[in-house]
Amino acid sequence: MRPELVRVCGGFALLAAGFVPAPPAWADWSLPPELATDYTPHPVATGRHSMAVTANPHATEAALAILREGGSAVDAAIAAQMVLGLVEPQSSGIGGGGLMLYFDARRGRVHAFDGRETAPQTATARQFRDAAGRPLGVREAVRDPRAVGTPGLVAMLALAHRSAGRLPWARLFTSAIRLAEEGFPVSPRLHALLAAEGRFVDPSAQALFFDADGAPRPVGYRLRNPALADSLRRIAELGPRELYRGELAGAIRDAVRGSLSADVADARGLLGYPDLAGYVALRRDAVCRPYKAYRVCGFPPPGSGATTVLATLGIWRQLAGGEARPGTEAFAHRFAEAGRLAYADRAGCVGDPAFDPVPVAAMLDPAYLAGRASTVGERAAPRRTGGLGCGEGGNNDERPSTTHLSIVDAAGNAVALTSSVEDAFGNRRMAGGFMLNNQLTDFSTESANRIEPGKRPRSSMAPTLVFDRRGLYAVLGSPGGSQIPNFVSQALIGLLDWRMAPAEIVAQPRLGNRNGPTEVERGRVDAALVDGLRARGHEVREVDMTSGLALVVRNGRGWTGAADPRREGRAGGD
Repeated sequence: MRPELVRVCGGFALLAAGFVPAPPAWADWSLPPELATDYTPHPVATGRHSMAVTANPHATEAALAILREGGSAVDAAIAAQMVLGLVEPQSSGIGGGGLMLYFDARRGRVHAFDGRETAPQTATARQFRDAAGRPLGVREAVRDPRAVGTPGLVAMLALAHRSAGRLPWARLFTSAIRLAEEGFPVSPRLHALLAAEGRFVDPSAQALFFDADGAPRPVGYRLRNPALADSLRRIAELGPRELYRGELAGAIRDAVRGSLSADVADARGLLGYPDLAGYVALRRDAVCRPYKAYRVCGFPPPGSGATTVLATLGIWRQLAGGEARPGTEAFAHRFAEAGRLAYADRAGCVGDPAFDPVPVAAMLDPAYLAGRASTVGERAAPRRTGGLGCGEGGNNDERPSTTHLSIVDAAGNAVALTSSVEDAFGNRRMAGGFMLNNQLTDFSTESANRIEPGKRPRSSMAPTLVFDRRGLYAVLGSPGGSQIPNFVSQALIGLLDWRMAPAEIVAQPRLGNRNGPTEVERGRVDAALVDGLRARGHEVREVDMTSGLALVVRNGRGWTGAADPRREGRAGGD
């Protein structure tokens, strides 16, 4: 299918690999992901007709309200996303981007809507260097205004709404506007992430999230964001063009092109009016492949989630991985080695297909995956190279400040939407009450993911749909930066190989390999298993692995929803 272009009005790599001489200083696997704040199991939900699982109770309620009015899964996803940008501004919002899979039940088709950010027309490969030509450090790079890409989330949601919305566009903003005006209680997670941040250079962000003495707003504090309420109202009334050509476009441009302080060396950003006015949201073909009796669909390039997840599953199956029960040493070893191989090809081959063809068919060819699997033994392999001649590639360290929601409506339509501002609180700049992204730090100079004007950086977001002979079977995805494909692959193996219950799937200890050390979730993986992996030659790192799985699975009478205990998500159904 030819990509459909829609013109609007006309996991941060700690420091992207291409901007640092090898070996890249940012590639420290011990650096923590988005702060782990709690581990609280949430109740599963069941529904005969519909189900919504999002990263926050307020967002889940907003989605359910839309579904109860007869709204579609797309309508509910838009309403929930607008609330998420308010209540968890560290993770997503209208200043960022996202990738959406939509299942049209009546036509039996899966659509992929691309709202990934794009690089400004003036972007260059050397833009993350200081005046002396030295590469910026981690702290400076994520906060540098040159890291801001053109936000794509609103344009993508508008495209999806034109395709599959039932309720009026403006209605989908009412819950978020009300909460922004009346306020919502600061959650423990938001408070903890603000405390970890310490302060914002942007005075509007500092005034919103911290008191006059510089203390973060406490848990339970009623946080009001009238600026965001006004921005959402303008987009609701005037449509997405307001963000790309209206007053909000000016606010974004001013926030990026202005200077906040000497903390960023008085640097000016690159994003301008032409970049905003020319943003294009895309409709792409989903990538689907069989797995046992199922068909698994994911997001195509520049998303790397589908190719990495499906390659991991294909290699896993060749390793007779279905005989290895989750939680065992055999499972951990085989799963890590499958991931190591899949991530090696991801690094070299996946980028924006408008600039470099991505060999998706070759990456997922069963014979090729069988050959890759044949190289796996009983001991850990060293770092792998890609097997398709794409090159060594770049970073595997996108920051996991992301969110995911999974929704099924009463007609059987479904949405899996992953969205992000990249690092926690993105670029730390605010325009119109919302945080701007730092997604350009996802680029590298190696391979298909090198930075170029107008290009979309590679993403690890992995919204996923699963089908069986009866139709839609599961909807899932997770935040977690470049760990996302491992999180989703582990969940799929638990679901499809072992028929684990949804609550068990979202709670199971995390582990995986990104073609480096084998990572296991700190404090949750048995010490004997860790010792066994090390005896097999694995370099094991115990790290926080802050997944946020949102899982919907068909049951005998409808749907079951489960939210990851590592975040503040909730499931709700009717």
